[in-house]
Amino acid sequence: MQQSVRIAPSILSADFAKLGEEVRAIDAAGADWIHVDVMDGHFVPNISFGPAVMKSVRGMTTKPFDVHLMIAPVDPYLDAFAEAGADCITIHYEAGPHIHRSLQHIKSLGVRAGVVLCPGTPAKMLDYLIDIVDLVLVMSVNPGFGGQKFIDSQLKKISAIRSMIDKSGRAIDLEVDGGVDADTAPRCIEAGADALVAGTAVFRGGQDAYAANIAALRGE
Repeated sequence: MQQSVRIAPSILSADFAKLGEEVRAIDAAGADWIHVDVMDGHFVPNISFGPAVMKSVRGMTTKPFDVHLMIAPVDPYLDAFAEAGADCITIHYEAGPHIHRSLQHIKSLGVRAGVVLCPGTPAKMLDYLIDIVDLVLVMSVNPGFGGQKFIDSQLKKISAIRSMIDKSGRAIDLEVDGGVDADTAPRCIEAGADALVAGTAVFRGGQDAYAANIAALRGE
C-alpha cells in the first residue's frame, strides 16, 4: 500500500563548508529523512565523503539518515556506515557478488536494508529480494552527479515495482532519486513512489527557501 510521501533532501547539494548547519536547516524546513549520497570514484564517476563526515553531522538532527552507497565493493563498508549512524543503508544490485547476503548483513546490524536499481536495471531483479528489503530506490538518472534530467522511462519501472510491493503485503518504501523537482515529483507519486530524494530542488535559493522548496515537492 502506497504511503504518504516522505521528502529526503540529498546533502550532496548542500554547502559543504557549513554542512552541519545545512542539516539543521533542512530538518527545520520539514525534511522527513536526510539522504546521504556516498560515492567512491569507482562505481560512479564522482567522490563525495565517507562515514567520518556523516558521523560528524549525525548529531545535528534526529531525522533518519537514509544512506545511499554508490561504492563497490560495498560489503567492507557496511559496518562503518551503520556505526556512523545510518538508519537505512541502500546498496546497488551490482555493487557486490551476493546482493542477498549483503542485505542480510545490513539487517543484522539493526539497520533497514534497501536496494537500488539504476536506469538500466530491470524491476525483475527484485523477484527474490522483495521478501527481505525494507526500501527500493529507483534511480531516475544515472548515478554519480546531481542536477541531471529525469529519465521518463523510469516511471514505468516505478509502477511495476509498486505492484510488486503491493502484492508482497510488506511495508516497503518506494523511493525515487534523480531529477526530482516540483514538476516530476507528482508524476513519481502518481506512478507509486512514496519517498522522494531531491538535491538541487531543495537546496536552491538558500536556507530561507528550503521550507517552500520541500512543500512544493509535496504539492502543497
